[in-house]
Amino acid sequence: MTTTVTARNRAKAQRTDAILVAAAELFGARGYSSVSLEDIGAAVGISGPAVYRHFAGKQALLGALLIGVSEDLVAGGTAVVQGAADERTRMAMLVDFHVDFALRNADVIRVQDRDLAHLTEESRSDVRRLQRAYVGLWIDALSALVAADRDELRLRVQACFGLLNSTPHSTSAALRTRADTSRVLAAMAIAALTAAHG
Repeated sequence: MTTTVTARNRAKAQRTDAILVAAAELFGARGYSSVSLEDIGAAVGISGPAVYRHFAGKQALLGALLIGVSEDLVAGGTAVVQGAADERTRMAMLVDFHVDFALRNADVIRVQDRDLAHLTEESRSDVRRLQRAYVGLWIDALSALVAADRDELRLRVQACFGLLNSTPHSTSAALRTRADTSRVLAAMAIAALTAAHG
């Protein structure tokens, strides 16, 4: 009996993950308002009403998507910070972590940029809280390398995110591989973060 329940739970979790991936792709391509639960269900081989077995509705699905990604960023960033040997390595590892995120999650970044307003007030508050925590990790790391107050450090970090998160809106076709793209973005990010005062 336990094996059956575990297998059923695992299958449900896999379907939930597939729905989130499909929602990110569809919301990213067409926008939240232009996608129905039927569209999302069809993308994973189920009916629209069957999506309700996993999420209370389309808005709840959007919330789960953006909150989940924000939680992953905070958890991953925290692990990077705790695992770095020194200040410069910590900053470089955070940049590499976010570059990898940006290149793997272009759809989610588009959704975040365009559809955050469609979240419930509670979900939007959760996303903002998690974003502040993630930015805080970067500010703390950068403060060891740049002599500036927190307002300036925050400006540098947010400008760096603007650079890295713009990648879904451009193409790296001119570069040969994703590794090349990652190298260029990481170098630009470090240069922007640590640029000397004018």
